[in-house]
Amino acid sequence: MDNGLKCWKCGASLADYTLPLRRLEECRACSAELHVCRMCEFYDTAKAKHCREPIAEEVKDKMHANFCDYFRPTPAAYQPGQRSAAEEARAQLEALFGRK
Repeated sequence: MDNGLKCWKCGASLADYTLPLRRLEECRACSAELHVCRMCEFYDTAKAKHCREPIAEEVKDKMHANFCDYFRPTPAAYQPGQRSAAEEARAQLEALFGRK
């Protein structure tokens, strides 16, 4: 059953993943953790703490697995070409040194 989800980092289809996503679930294509703020429907950089869920505790690292009970994966998480300067620099360093 196709859930319409794509990896927030690389855009690979997550159609064959079982929902709810486990906390340490990773993308098979790029090894990105999937239970992350960047993959959640409540993630919104225009809001305080980058979250539209008013009672969720703040998560500092939006790109690593967390324990948020309000996590809901969204098919709109993958935004090609929208990386911050820090994310772009990190990707270049990871490519240079052979990390994920």
